[in-house]
Amino acid sequence: MKKMIRPNSMTRILGIGLALLLSFSSSLFAQDQPEADPAAGKTLFNTYCAACHHLDRRMTGPALRGVGDKFEREWLHAWIKNSQALIKSGDEEAVRIWEEYKPAVMTPFPQLSEQDLDDIIAYTMEVEEEPAATDVAATGAAGSGGSSSGINGDIVLGALILVFGVLVVMLFLVNKTLRKIAEANGVEVKTPEKTKPLWRAFVQNQFLVIVTVILLLLGSAYYAFGYMMQIGVDQGYEPVQPIHFSHKIHAGDNGIDCKYCHSSARTSQTSGIPSLNVCMNCHQSIPEVSESTATAEYSKEFYDGEIAKLYKAVGWDVSTQSYTGESQPVKWVRIHDLPDFVYFNHSQHVSVAGIACQVCHGEVQEMEILHQHAPLTMGWCIQCHQDTNVKMEGNEYYTKIHEELAKKYGVDQLTAAQMGGMECAKCHY
Repeated sequence: MKKMIRPNSMTRILGIGLALLLSFSSSLFAQDQPEADPAAGKTLFNTYCAACHHLDRRMTGPALRGVGDKFEREWLHAWIKNSQALIKSGDEEAVRIWEEYKPAVMTPFPQLSEQDLDDIIAYTMEVEEEPAATDVAATGAAGSGGSSSGINGDIVLGALILVFGVLVVMLFLVNKTLRKIAEANGVEVKTPEKTKPLWRAFVQNQFLVIVTVILLLLGSAYYAFGYMMQIGVDQGYEPVQPIHFSHKIHAGDNGIDCKYCHSSARTSQTSGIPSLNVCMNCHQSIPEVSESTATAEYSKEFYDGEIAKLYKAVGWDVSTQSYTGESQPVKWVRIHDLPDFVYFNHSQHVSVAGIACQVCHGEVQEMEILHQHAPLTMGWCIQCHQDTNVKMEGNEYYTKIHEELAKKYGVDQLTAAQMGGMECAKCHY
């Protein structure tokens, strides 16, 4: 008899085969699709997203920690590549986000591949690391170690003092014993004759007294004159400001032009103190510094705290990304201060003469805390005028007078002093 395959057996075989085929195809698909790399996603996030987004706080856009659990993968890819197109398509979630955050328009990123987007999402799904707890025991041990070294030093010092005291007592006893032995043997110990004190001999010599008085008067006048010449000279002055501003980070690491903040130096007498609105041009989207910015002396938490002081002064609410209207003045401490009778025009030196800020203010881009680099004395200014040639390239204003004065002085290039920079009325009213 022929064996017949029952229908239910045939169905079971087909089902098992289909399951095997699906599992095999899914494994092949998984092999074709590379796993997301959070490390690469962090680099992409800092490059394309960090200007408007933070993982754990709202900025121009929402916080993105765990965004992969809130939206579908395909939806996130479409939103990141072109959010406006998704909004115009009528997508409810896209329209809701637009209504909450408008008029801020998210920049489209069509250049990012599917793998790049998966890497960014994988980075946002990482669990926030908790700050490491301070090891109190280790700190205590270190402190006790320091104190024990101090105790050992005290012991050594005490031992040295004790030895010195013993030596003094021994010398006294030896001297006393030798005197007794001399008296017992009939040896007479001569007592030294009293001599005239040195100060009495000096006072009785009129020539030495007169010469000494003259030398003291000249020395006193010299030091008094030197002291008075330093009045108002604050070279090296480095006050602590109410908000720590690192010129090294801004002008050095980030290469921000000095005249971006001190814009009035181009056109007016003073360089001006930049308003906090200038700071907010950048820090509205920079609520914290990167980890690489921190140094051994200044931690990331310190810099972030100073940015928080800026937000408090301008009345900026980080959570709502809006101004509260409650601002506070910042009492900056002035560093460079010329006397009232001195006239100095920044625009004349910066725009006309083309002098770099570092000539007078030092290597500002390397200063963590700004200090007064130059003495700013009259002699220092005169020396600069005598050494600096007038910039003639592209400056037709000085062409005629330069030709006449060059013939007068017999030189090819005039200095600022030869152009009238030594006249009193140039700097004094």
